[in-house]
Amino acid sequence: MSHLNEIILLCRPGFEKECAGEIIEHVNNQQFPAYIQTKNNSGIVLLISSTGTPITELFNTVSFDTLIFARQWFACSKHSISLDDSDRLPAILDELTNIEDAITGLSFNDIELSYADTNEGKSLNKFCRQFQPHLLNTLKKKRLMSAHSAWRLHLLFIDSLNVYVGLAPMENSARDSMGIPRLKMPGAAPSRSTLKLDEAIRWFLTTEQQSKLFKSGMTAVDLGAAPGGWSWQLVQRGCLVTAIDNGPMNDQLMKSGMVEHLKTDAFTYLPGKRVDWLVCDMAERPLHVSRLISRWFTSKRCSNAIFNLKLPMKKRLVAVNECIELIRKNMSSSGLTFSIQAKHLYHDREEITVCILCS
Repeated sequence: MSHLNEIILLCRPGFEKECAGEIIEHVNNQQFPAYIQTKNNSGIVLLISSTGTPITELFNTVSFDTLIFARQWFACSKHSISLDDSDRLPAILDELTNIEDAITGLSFNDIELSYADTNEGKSLNKFCRQFQPHLLNTLKKKRLMSAHSAWRLHLLFIDSLNVYVGLAPMENSARDSMGIPRLKMPGAAPSRSTLKLDEAIRWFLTTEQQSKLFKSGMTAVDLGAAPGGWSWQLVQRGCLVTAIDNGPMNDQLMKSGMVEHLKTDAFTYLPGKRVDWLVCDMAERPLHVSRLISRWFTSKRCSNAIFNLKLPMKKRLVAVNECIELIRKNMSSSGLTFSIQAKHLYHDREEITVCILCS
């Protein structure tokens, strides 16, 4: 039996059901025998192999980027290990020996110390920051760190003396620790919603894509723009923005000379010619927004889009799948070539963010 018989997925507390439903759907499609264990508001979902089949096989067949509600994932043993408060390292190193039985020539490119995104979990932040350099130095001395390794070592602390030890592929997991980008709120931005678009651009687009798709003089429309948090992000990237909202826009943003504010209905407005970007963060029914976005693409009014879909209180995963399928169907039937990704980002709350790139 493989020692790595479980995948742990981290998510926003309260979204365990959606995270679990999504991964088990992928697993069932692969006909992989596994089951779920989780607790409400824990921020943690456990996917456990039913037969001892190496759970790492899923890393080869499921792309992390296709998971909407998972922030991070890694494979580990079914059980956490207990640590000695006088010296935590020996038990962790013993666990790595067990993992090496499953992964030949084990070494790590990086290490990630994490905890659940709960109030209790966040109390471990200082401990993890202090413990990480000691662990890293020990791993280096034992020649377990390598810039050529495809694996990242993961430690998920339940408390300071109990931890899950495992690993994830560098190229098939979240780049940021725990899937949480460390973004600073810009002082000049009109609202905190600006962080949503900043995170979305960083998550969905590679550095090369950002350079290509955001150039000085490109055009964008921001539906439901006021007071201008998303428009501000677009302006920082050189875009000329048409802001659509009956509400007031931020005065400093308007002084930039790069934003035109139109007080009109976001559901009826259409630009005279195609724009490079459509962005939208409106508190409207998700299917209503999905149809709106579809119309912009099928009528060739935009090349790319980033938008939020507000989720219902119940059947959130069902609603997400319905919206994504509607958009796919409408765009495909119009003969468009496109890619679509969705993610429940860290700065999202009761919504997901969707990115469509149309070639």
